[in-house]
Amino acid sequence: MSATPPVRSGGFAEALAAGPLVLDGGLSNQLADAGHDLSDELWSARLLADDPAAIVRAHLGYYRAGASVAITASYQASFEGFARRGAGRAEAARLLGRSVELAREAARLAEVERPLWVAASVGPYGAVLADGSEYRGRYGLSVAELAAFHRPRLEALAAAGPDVLAVETVPDTDEAEAVLGLLGAVGVPAWLSFSVEGERTRAGQPLAEAFALAAEVPEVLAVGVNCCTPQDADLAVRIAAEVSGKPVVVYPNSGERWVDGGWQDGPTFAAAGGDRERVAGWLADGARLVGGCCRVGEAQISGLAEAVRALRG
Repeated sequence: MSATPPVRSGGFAEALAAGPLVLDGGLSNQLADAGHDLSDELWSARLLADDPAAIVRAHLGYYRAGASVAITASYQASFEGFARRGAGRAEAARLLGRSVELAREAARLAEVERPLWVAASVGPYGAVLADGSEYRGRYGLSVAELAAFHRPRLEALAAAGPDVLAVETVPDTDEAEAVLGLLGAVGVPAWLSFSVEGERTRAGQPLAEAFALAAEVPEVLAVGVNCCTPQDADLAVRIAAEVSGKPVVVYPNSGERWVDGGWQDGPTFAAAGGDRERVAGWLADGARLVGGCCRVGEAQISGLAEAVRALRG
C-alpha cells in the first residue's frame, strides 16, 4: 500500500462525474459505540475540543471500511453553540476548521489506494437548538435571518479547505434558499440534502419544489436526501434526479425507528450484502453519492462499498 494515500484537495466534481462514490455512515453512532457520551447540546461537535483523536479514529474506521467521503463532525457546531460553552468567535472558528483538519488526518492515516475526500457538514439551524427542530423546520425565522446564521459557519468551514460542503438534513425550503444564496461567495462546491417524510420535506413542502431550488445553482454538485427511512429515499432519488437534473446524494438511516427516546425495530438498510437491489435502483435513478446516516456503521458501509463496486462492474 502507498505510504502517502492520494488525499485530494480538488477535483471532487470530476470524481463525482466518474462516480458513484461511497459516503461514510453515522458519526454519532460510531462515536457512541466507542464509548463516548454525546448527551450534550453540541453532540459530536463537543469532541472537536474535548477529544479530537476520537473523531480521527471514527473517520478512519469508515475510510478503511470502504467509504471514499468522510463527513465532518461540524453538523451541530456553530458560533452560538460554542459561545454557550464559553468559546469566543476566534476559538469557534478554529474548532469549525478543525473538523476538516481531523478528517484530512484520518485520510492520511487510512493507507488506501483510492482517492479520499472530505465533506464539511453544514447542519441545519434546528440542530443548534438541540430540540429536534431539524425534523420540523418552520423555525419562525426569515430567509435573511437564516442566511445571517449560516454565513459565518460556511466561511469558517470553507477556509479550512474541504472538498465539498455537505449542506445536510435541511427540513425546510426557506433554509435551503438561505444557504443556496450564500454559496456563490464561499468558493467551495456543495451538495444539498433534505430530511424528508414521504414526498415532502419535514416542513411539509413538496419534494419537487425543494429540489428545484438547486437546479440552477452551479455551486451545487448534487441534491438529494439523508436522515430518512430507506423507503422514503427510494422515491426521493427519482424525484431529485428528474427535477434538478443533477447527480443525486442519498444516505438514509438504518431503518430503525426512534420512539420515546430509543431505537426500535431492526435495521432494513445495508443490513445484508450492502442492500444491493436497493442500491442498484438508486444508481439507475441517478444516485452518485451513496452512504448511510443514523445507525449505519462500519459493517454496513463495508457491505455498501462492496455492493457499489460490484454494481460498477
